[in-house]
Amino acid sequence: MGRMVRGSGTQGTSPVTVAEVLVPTDTYVQRNAPYWRRNLAICVFGSFTTLVSLSMLLPFLPLYVQQLGVTDQAAIVQWSGIAFSATFFATGVTAPLWGMLADRFGRKPMLIRAAVGMTVVMSLIGVVHNVTELVALRFIAGLIGGYASASIVLVGTQTPPERSGWALGLLSTGALTGNLVGPMVGGLLPGWIGIRGTFFAGGGMIGIAAILSIFALREDFRPALDSKQRAASRAAAPTTNRTAVIVLMMTAMMVLLANMSIEPIITIYVAQLDVSNDHLVQLAGFIMASSAFGSILTAAKLGALADRIGGWRVITGCLFLSGIAMLPQAVVTAWWQLAALRCLMGMAIAGLLPSIAKLVRNAVNDTNAGKILGWLQSSQFAGQVVGPLLGSLIGVHVGLRAVFVATGVLLIAFAGITRWARPASALSPIRT
Repeated sequence: MGRMVRGSGTQGTSPVTVAEVLVPTDTYVQRNAPYWRRNLAICVFGSFTTLVSLSMLLPFLPLYVQQLGVTDQAAIVQWSGIAFSATFFATGVTAPLWGMLADRFGRKPMLIRAAVGMTVVMSLIGVVHNVTELVALRFIAGLIGGYASASIVLVGTQTPPERSGWALGLLSTGALTGNLVGPMVGGLLPGWIGIRGTFFAGGGMIGIAAILSIFALREDFRPALDSKQRAASRAAAPTTNRTAVIVLMMTAMMVLLANMSIEPIITIYVAQLDVSNDHLVQLAGFIMASSAFGSILTAAKLGALADRIGGWRVITGCLFLSGIAMLPQAVVTAWWQLAALRCLMGMAIAGLLPSIAKLVRNAVNDTNAGKILGWLQSSQFAGQVVGPLLGSLIGVHVGLRAVFVATGVLLIAFAGITRWARPASALSPIRT
């Protein structure tokens, strides 16, 4: 049990504050110190396998929609887009709820819920009979899934604050690698085991993560003790710099918006760079993957840098460098130039999400971290939705090259905003 600190207001001593009365010193981070490294490894593997399974359907999703009875070309494109986005929309809506439940019932149950649920749903997608069932199951996958989001909550709350940037950066590397490898797996497996068999394989991969989460992952969660911490921390929490927290949430949305803004236009833009139709799709995919490849190289290193020099400095610097790398993409004359610049942008942008998560997590009490990190995940999913829409609108009404200019300017502007919003001292806990 945690030791209770009591003070006295006798003469000759300073009067006690509310923070010094009945505050358990046995914190969640301290109790889970023996487990956080093992849990981090499991979460990295689970995030990787989950995102491989979710993204591997990109190459063959239109073919699967066609197999399910949709014949019109426009309808195939429309249903493919709906089916793919349904999962991420549902995950963004439910992330705060699962984060709040993680604070109340523990982080491990949320990981088990996500892994087991995704294992079942991913396998069921392999036996659907029509496109409506496909969309419904993809939506359910988002509602009950979210392993990567739950991993951020567990890693962010268990890792010692001085190592949280590095740990969240490593977790981000696992997720980015899964997104990068997924389409490659999706391009190979259907030829070997068929499209339906590929979904069963995806369910099996997530099933391994579920087994590890159930039997190997450890959490010392004590509701009674943590509820006392919750009450004491609410009473003791000083005034929060809410402007800084809101700016961090908006910046997280901006990261995904910037990365996804070229999604609708990339193939058309690459075609304007004298690329033949025979290689257009492959090169467009390579260029889109180059930013993820750059992020894989630097995510953990930039997270560790945030541990050393502070998250705000890393965020401001990475936003500025990302904007600088984005602007020249509007004037490239060859596909390899675009790929190189996207890789450089990915290397810079990789430091943002781990640093943001580190700052937001350190801004809240242990007992409320899940809820706030859940809202952070929702802001990121909002960027995934807004980015392609904004890119499409600018591309249609202003021009394709204007998409890169507008996104670059936004990144640089946010660098200035984060510099302005950065508090003089570390963020204090949020009163919730």
